[in-house]
Order: sequence, then C-alpha cells, then structure tokens
Amino acid sequence: MQSRTSPFQVSRRSFLGGLAALPVLGYALTPVLSRAQEAPVEIPPPEKDLAETGSSAVAVLAGGCFWGVQGVFQRVKGVTNAVSGYAGGAKETATYDQTSRGDTGHAETVEITYDPSVVTFGKLLQIYFSVAHNPTQLNYQGPDHGTQYRSTIFAVNDAQADVARAYIAQLDVTKRFEGPIVTTMEPLKGFYPAEQYHQDFLTLNPTWPYIVHNDLPKIDALAALFPQEYRAEPVLVGELATS
Repeated sequence: MQSRTSPFQVSRRSFLGGLAALPVLGYALTPVLSRAQEAPVEIPPPEKDLAETGSSAVAVLAGGCFWGVQGVFQRVKGVTNAVSGYAGGAKETATYDQTSRGDTGHAETVEITYDPSVVTFGKLLQIYFSVAHNPTQLNYQGPDHGTQYRSTIFAVNDAQADVARAYIAQLDVTKRFEGPIVTTMEPLKGFYPAEQYHQDFLTLNPTWPYIVHNDLPKIDALAALFPQEYRAEPVLVGELATS
C-alpha cells in the first residue's frame, strides 16, 4: 500500500509478505484510536429494486481494499457468504501479487451470496454506496491507489445492471455526495477467490492499524445507519474449498 496522507503507510504488502504461509492471523497489535478514513453518507434506498425469487442470489461488488468491503457485508442479515477475490481480468493473473501491479484488469472484489427473501439487491447497493466505500473516488479508495481499487459493480445479469444504473442516477440527483458517483458497470466474466490469508481478514485482525483506521469505522457506520440489517456476528468464509 502506498499512502500519501495516512500515518499507516506500512503497507498491506509488507505486512502480508511474512504472513502468507500462516494458517491463522492472530496478531495482538497495540490498539490505535479508531477514526473513519471515509465518512459514511446517509442515502435513500433505491426507487427501483429487483423482485428476486429463490433462496440464493449473488452480487459482485468492488470498492477498494476487499478487507473492509468483505467485513461490512459479512455483517449484513441475509448474506450467507462474502468472499474476497478478484474480477475484471483473466484467471491466470488473479493473484494478489499480480493484481497489485494494477495492470491485469482485476479489481479487488467481494462476491456476496445472499437470500433475497431477507435482503434485496437494492439494499445491498444502498449499503455499498453508503458505508462500504466512497463511490466518488476514481481508481482509488483512501490510501489505496490504482485501478485495482476502483469502484465497480460486476453485474451478473442485465436486471442487476439496470437497477444499479437507475440507483446511481437517483443518487446523483440527491447531491448527498461531495462529487459525482464514478462507479463503473462491468459484466461479470469471472470471479476468482483471493488467497486464504485475505479471507475474514477484518475479523481475524481487528487491531491491525490499517483495519482500525480504514475499516472498523465502516462496521460502526453499518450498525448506526442500518440497524435493521446489521448483525454483530459475521458470517465467515473459513477455509476455502480446494478445487
């Protein structure tokens, strides 16, 4: 990570370099005073939403570092799984080291599996735009710069794309954000889970300074702005299935 403004310039990369081979991350780092990297924005729900049937559906969202985005959606009622990974590029380059170069087409992404009878696609988008990231930052999020940190909705079908486009237009009219929403729409061509050591990172490393500074405030904002959707106990990925 390269940060021009944050005191936590010690990068994710330098931290992870010595941890990739560890089965569990459990560092007891000295807690740091929590303050939000990006302030949440209170926004209305989408006027247009999906009327989905069945017990399971998928949304694929990119909004900067996947640690925080995953952590937020793991704490949303109705979400049954939220996996950190890569989308937008080829399977062969879907690794942290290659994606971090910013030239593979990938974005750090979270695949969200949810029960539409409990939480709708539109509600997930409301949380995504409100607390999970800042949709006005083009090709960066807070201290993380590059196209791999872009704000993108990887629509799994045309209906999702239509709802997302309508919601972005609706939100731009409200003028709730400091600038225009720059979130892009890309068709989902493939999602590739990230390495095991990225999964459940926020929960396993709540005192890591990057998490304290950038991501825990998002969890607080979720609880404050979406009390009906918030759950204190996250649904975790655990060990990824091996292919």
